[in-house]
Amino acid sequence: MREFDLSNVRWHKSTYSGGDGGEDCVEVADGVTGVVPVRDSKVDGGPVIVVGAVAWAEFIAGVGR
Repeated sequence: MREFDLSNVRWHKSTYSGGDGGEDCVEVADGVTGVVPVRDSKVDGGPVIVVGAVAWAEFIAGVGR
């Protein structure tokens, strides 16, 4: 299994998180070549799912339809 250094990534929540602080969201990180790390916004140090960048782009395109 490949490991990624996520110590210096910037995590982002969707602007659609809502005005309630967006506690119930996922966050994605940028700055990791070829993949998109995804985590639960409520658990900063919790597990991270790493999705291929192409698969992530297809997922986002599909959700936006």
